[in-house]
Amino acid sequence: MSENKSHAPWSHIIGFLGSILLTLFAVWIALYTDLSSLVKVIVIFLFAFVQAGVQLFMFMHMREGKDGVTQSGHTIFAIFIAVIIVIGSYFVLEFGIHLPQHQ
Repeated sequence: MSENKSHAPWSHIIGFLGSILLTLFAVWIALYTDLSSLVKVIVIFLFAFVQAGVQLFMFMHMREGKDGVTQSGHTIFAIFIAVIIVIGSYFVLEFGIHLPQHQ
């Protein structure tokens, strides 16, 4: 039979508001706190990862479909590769010029 569904996309509204709040918290931490620069960067990165998760689950429908586990596995693998690339790039840019053959 027919299902009685609400016409409002509540998961999208909650995800949008959550993303806005995470962005405002990050701006507040960056502009209005006396934390050290390192702590600010770490907190902003944490908020960014949480916001990426919110967007994946609320807007990209990661939980839907028969093959949601495979989608989640592919996403986790892609995040792993992206983290390796970012950490590797940071390492090379930060410490690469200080190796013995450059002195």
